[in-house]
Amino acid sequence: MKFSESLKSNRDFKNVYGKGKSYANRYLIMYVWENNTDKNRLGISVSKKVGNSVVRHHVTRLVRESYRLHEDMFNSGLDIVVVARTNTGAAKYSDIESALLHISRLHKNVLRTY
Repeated sequence: MKFSESLKSNRDFKNVYGKGKSYANRYLIMYVWENNTDKNRLGISVSKKVGNSVVRHHVTRLVRESYRLHEDMFNSGLDIVVVARTNTGAAKYSDIESALLHISRLHKNVLRTY
């Protein structure tokens, strides 16, 4: 991820959950909060309800890759937390990618306007 870092600390996740705005669709929930820096920070949360560790890690990789490929479309200075819903374990890459872009369009300040 060229323009982004990972969101790692529990405090940062709670901050985004508490202060950020959220939208959801069938596969994902996205929380967004402005971090007042020049970089984005992406956090991905996949619960044990999604599946075993192999499935959870697979979903995490799919979300991260979807974000990486479309990273230049996102505005900078955002903390983004993506939460996978329980039916995400059976989803294909194209489903995850379209879900991520759909939620990003719902958030008005996430995607760049050209």
